Amino acid sequence: MRINSDIDVVHNISKEDFNKYYLSTQKPVLIKGLIENKPAGSLWSFDYFKKTMGDLEVDIYDNGLKKDGSAFTSADMKMRFEDFLNVIDKDEHTGLRMFLFNLFKHNPELKKEFPCPDIFKGMLDHVGFTFFAGKDTTVRIHYDIDMSNVLHTQVLGRKRVVLIAPEYNELVYRLPLNTYSLVDLDNPDYNRYPGLRYVIASECILEPGDSIFIPSGYWHLMTYLDGGCSVAYRKIAQTNKMIAHALLNLIIYLPVDKLLVNLFPKGWQALKERIADKRAGEILMNSKKYPLHI
Repeated sequence: MRINSDIDVVHNISKEDFNKYYLSTQKPVLIKGLIENKPAGSLWSFDYFKKTMGDLEVDIYDNGLKKDGSAFTSADMKMRFEDFLNVIDKDEHTGLRMFLFNLFKHNPELKKEFPCPDIFKGMLDHVGFTFFAGKDTTVRIHYDIDMSNVLHTQVLGRKRVVLIAPEYNELVYRLPLNTYSLVDLDNPDYNRYPGLRYVIASECILEPGDSIFIPSGYWHLMTYLDGGCSVAYRKIAQTNKMIAHALLNLIIYLPVDKLLVNLFPKGWQALKERIADKRAGEILMNSKKYPLHI
C-alpha cells in the first residue's frame, strides 16, 4: 500500500471553484479558513462546552470493547458531557469517543456559531454532526453508510486523515452488507490481505480550523492526535447510483446484516471474511493492473 500526501490544500475557496474542481469531480481537498470568521473559531473550547452544556447526557462509544461484526453500532454507555470532556482533555490515550452526535439539537446556539459553510449549502445544511475523542483514538476504516459527501471541520486538536477512493473497495476487503473493513492500515498484513499491496491512499493532518472534503463512498481512517472535536456537514450524493447504494445500505443491507449477526454471530462473520477474501482474490487474478500471483 502506498500512502501519498497529495491532497490539494486551498484557502477560502469560492463555491463556484469548489463545485467545479472538487464536488463535481469527486476529488478530496483540504480547505483552510472556513471557521476563521465564525464565532465558533474563537468561542469553542472544552471549557466552553462544559459551561454551556456540561450536564447534558451523551452517548459514548468505547474503542476498547470488542464489537460485533456489523456496521450497526449502539452506544456503550452514557455520561455527563462534562465528565466525558474531562477524560478526553487529558494528554493521554483513551478509547472513549462520541460520533454523529447532533449537539445543535440540544443547543441551537451552536448552529449560529458555526453554520454550514456557503460552499456546502444544500438540502442537509441544517444538520451538523459533532465528533469528540481523546488522544490516539482511532476510528476504524469505513465509508459512510448514507454515501453523502462530507465536509469535516476540525475545531479543536489535530487529526490524521487517510482517504481511499471507492475503486479500491474490494482490495481493502470490504465485508459484504457492510461499510467497513477489518484491515489495519497502520500495520498492513500483506500475507493475510495481499490486495492491500495495490491500494493507493492519501493522507493529511487536520489542524484546528481545517476542513476536509470527503467525496461520496470514500474510505476514511481517522486518528485523533490530540483530544479534540470536529463538525461534519453533509451533502447528498452526486449520482443516482450512489443514492441507490445509500438506500440499499440503510433499508436492506444493514438490517439483514444485523439480523444475521444476531442469529449466527461466528458463522456469519467467518462467511463475510471468506467472501471479502474471494472478491479481492478474483480481482488480483483477473486484472492486469494487479500482477500478483496468488
